[in-house]
Amino acid sequence: MNPEQDLLSTAALTSFRLNGQFLALAEELARPVGLTAAWWQVLGAVLRESRSVSAIAREMGLTRQSVQRIADVLVDRGLAEYRDNPAHARAKLVQVTPAGLDAVRRIDPAHRVAAERLVADLGRDRASEIVEALTDLAEAMDRVGDTAPAR
Repeated sequence: MNPEQDLLSTAALTSFRLNGQFLALAEELARPVGLTAAWWQVLGAVLRESRSVSAIAREMGLTRQSVQRIADVLVDRGLAEYRDNPAHARAKLVQVTPAGLDAVRRIDPAHRVAAERLVADLGRDRASEIVEALTDLAEAMDRVGDTAPAR
């Protein structure tokens, strides 16, 4: 394995581990208010503005179908609603309801504690550097895309 392959493999394995850690934390934070990590993730994507299921999926790197299933559950439970989309007649927009917003807000105190503990451990400057590096890595992966040779 050349050094570039080793870097890519290490980055991928570390990212997989980190993803698992984030998902476990999200489940721990969301469970007491009756949400799952996935529900919280989709609600979080529409807190500031309504979005289509496809837009949510693209932003989060998920499949449209998985986001659609979650959005349907959120709508059924009154945590979100579908709105007409002026840009696309068939692709409805997902919008958080007051009940959904309340559920997300009830996560905030525990979320704040977790965030403060993490930043205290890393230091604010280092935490900011890491977030910037992760953002850069995600953007580079978008640019590089699938570079596997065709067979």
